[in-house]
Amino acid sequence: MTAPLPLLVLGKGRDLHTERGVECPGELPAASDPGLVERARAAKAALGDQVFVLGHHYQRDEVIEFADTTGDSFKLAREAAARPDAPYIVFCGVHFMAESADILTSDQQTVILPDLAAGCSMADMAAIAQVEDAWLDLQDAGVADVTVPVTYMNSSAAIKAFTGRHGGTICTSSNAKTALSWAFGERGDAQVAAGTGKVLFLPDQHLGRNTYVRDLGGRLDECVVFDPHRPMGGLTREQLRDARMILWRGHCSVHGRFSVEAVDAARREIPDVKVIVHPECRHEVVELADEVGSTEKIIKTIAAAPAGTSWVVGTELNLVRRLAQQFPEQRIAFLEKNVCYCSTMNRIDLPHLVWALESLVEGRVVNPIHVDPVVAGHARTALDQMLALPGETHKD
Repeated sequence: MTAPLPLLVLGKGRDLHTERGVECPGELPAASDPGLVERARAAKAALGDQVFVLGHHYQRDEVIEFADTTGDSFKLAREAAARPDAPYIVFCGVHFMAESADILTSDQQTVILPDLAAGCSMADMAAIAQVEDAWLDLQDAGVADVTVPVTYMNSSAAIKAFTGRHGGTICTSSNAKTALSWAFGERGDAQVAAGTGKVLFLPDQHLGRNTYVRDLGGRLDECVVFDPHRPMGGLTREQLRDARMILWRGHCSVHGRFSVEAVDAARREIPDVKVIVHPECRHEVVELADEVGSTEKIIKTIAAAPAGTSWVVGTELNLVRRLAQQFPEQRIAFLEKNVCYCSTMNRIDLPHLVWALESLVEGRVVNPIHVDPVVAGHARTALDQMLALPGETHKD
């Protein structure tokens, strides 16, 4: 009988709580303190239906334990909107996710992010001033009129609003193919339908490239990367005119680390292994994988696999560990040899969650997330366009 594949060691003598050096308001004890768990339970029980706790798949187990529902960012935002009677939404995720929840929930609801330092490096790679300047470059090159912005859910509210103002749509990793198909032709624009249209894809270049080439049959040489730190994005007017996909120079700091070498090593070392990765991974990694899909698809694919199946998984480590625990009859390992936590996602820990919940019990709202109403309106336009696309659009 083949022994189960071990998950990779997280590091020698390193504690994730102390290594980050994050101090929680109120001098709460460390998350390993059993009393902290009891405090979380007591606070949540005291609040009852007044609070609804959302837990992203990449959160650590100690946080997921107290989530009323789990999922990816857009699914969680819609779950919050579906609970209008809950005045407080505690979002255990990162900043852009809490913004989306604030946009979709009612004015009577308040979204709380337990640690405001929980951001997203990918979302931060596309600042609104940079994107506005890039649009001026596209106008200067004479291509803005035939360019449709398509923005990944993993973006700030300001970038979503930019997309709404320019007639574009939002996408998730599940419906990116549908969103790009719409942008390239189904919108009804004669120039787009004639094949001269373009997409400005923000902010993750890898999801845009993988979707265009793998799912739509496009060519790599029809993709260019716009670098906001260089004049005209580092591109010539001719390159912009010839391109079909103008990819923003952004990436996920977790998924971008998975390598061809790691895939090759897994296939050498693990008999009959299946490789499954997220489409935020680099194109050459995606091309070598057996399965590619969103976080929800990764979960469902492994859940449906026969007992004894061997997997290496290219996504955030908290989720991979959880899958290994949930499906012990399968052999599940992490794709890379190095630790690959999402450092900003891990800022939401049990001390911060307890602080947020106990503050509510005391009648104080900490770390509320409020999107400017004008920005929220334009962002909602882009989100509504996504919801109008055919097929399933509620998963990340």
